[in-house]
Amino acid sequence: MSRGAFITFEGSEGCGKTTQVKRLATRLEQTGLRVLITREPGGTAIGERIRDLLQFAPESFAMAPETELLLFEASRSQLVREIIRPALEEGVVVISDRFFDSTTVYQGVARKLEPGIVATMNDFAAGPDRPDLTIILDVDVATARARMLRRVRPATEIDRMEQEPLEFYERVCEGYRELARREPARIRVIDGIRSPDEIESEIWREVSGCFSALLARPKKEDAASTS
Repeated sequence: MSRGAFITFEGSEGCGKTTQVKRLATRLEQTGLRVLITREPGGTAIGERIRDLLQFAPESFAMAPETELLLFEASRSQLVREIIRPALEEGVVVISDRFFDSTTVYQGVARKLEPGIVATMNDFAAGPDRPDLTIILDVDVATARARMLRRVRPATEIDRMEQEPLEFYERVCEGYRELARREPARIRVIDGIRSPDEIESEIWREVSGCFSALLARPKKEDAASTS
């Protein structure tokens, strides 16, 4: 069985990743491909517990940056081995809302942890499973902040990662742009200010170009109709 494809979405809080993840999954499923959506942190029972601790637990506001890094890597390690790797081996297209690039940027750039240590931890947690294509939705800090303020959450649910000062998010945005400059073969930066339909169309053009062979691969239904 041919290996599936691994696509990740990245960007600052409020960039519109989750919307575009769902839209791309729908498009791919319409071609007959099997698609799995997952997210970081989370995606497994263990990962979802870690997600709650990282983002919503009251005690998380006292968390040290080093602790934060280790928790993100723990969630990723479980996700790769329990979900992502088996799915790819079965020929499934895996779409992840965040992966190790988030750690490179948020912990290595915005939190100012030593980049070499962050890279080593990413390598250890992800192993050989690397994204084939990464989409970064690029939005300015003011737009991202306005979108975050419009989100509807329970009054008791405060996302720690959305409470950082503007300077933090400015480092995040520039961190992603620098990452894209370093890895142009894997990373595509897409203007996230435009309408969701325009963004979806550009993402589809990128995906179609990168995975033309996969999209042309005979599906089960095609094989059955020709046998």
